[in-house]
Amino acid sequence: MKIARFSHLGGIAFGIIDDDALVVLKGDPMFAGFEPTGERVALSGAKLLAPVIPRSKVVAVGKNYHDHAAEMGGDAPADPLLFLKPNTSVVGPDDAIVLPPQSNQVEHEGELAIVIGKIAKNVSAANADAYVFGYTVANDVTARDLQKSDGQWARAKGFDTFCPIGPVIETEFDLDDATLETRVNGDIRQSGALTDMVHDVAKIVEYASSVWTLLPGDIILTGTPAGVGPLVNGDTVEVSISGIGTLRNTVVRP
Repeated sequence: MKIARFSHLGGIAFGIIDDDALVVLKGDPMFAGFEPTGERVALSGAKLLAPVIPRSKVVAVGKNYHDHAAEMGGDAPADPLLFLKPNTSVVGPDDAIVLPPQSNQVEHEGELAIVIGKIAKNVSAANADAYVFGYTVANDVTARDLQKSDGQWARAKGFDTFCPIGPVIETEFDLDDATLETRVNGDIRQSGALTDMVHDVAKIVEYASSVWTLLPGDIILTGTPAGVGPLVNGDTVEVSISGIGTLRNTVVRP
């Protein structure tokens, strides 16, 4: 089931995508379930928004593909390498990625994002799936020059607009056959199978929940395959995950 958060006629609602329409729901399905209002809205008349706004945090995993770890000049860590992005970095489909004046090297990182569905603390890998509401597409935008100069990642990963997510949450997603592709102006930059992740979803949820209490609506970015590269003013970047959809954003420098 594909869940969208959208604006229409001045209001914001949630809906289930049904062909070319949205079946409008009475509330946020994470908390209110999937009860329809009886209204349908044409997809062509709605603007899709970030499908979730994290209540507290965006957790992210670094160097979770061997090929990306190698292109960054190291090995994949034995345990998930965690960092945080603020929830103010989140934007939605077709929103602009704004290049900050502090950086001259901003790069894309296409990723699968886990959407947490209920309070999770010290969750075992065997039970991790029970705490996952669904999955969406993300772009862990990074100011690579600042990441290198700062020696830690908070500023480089945390600018406003540096965490596009969307276009929908897929609640019944099968990772086993899914692939990720990132394109910039139509040119393929990244391509890989989600099964190539060093630490899988269950391990990531287990590890992250041993550190922080994960709240409903929190998201976890699961890492990026090789092929990260620059974004410049005027670019269009698209991250596609089979079975979920395509997240598209433009790049601007004010």
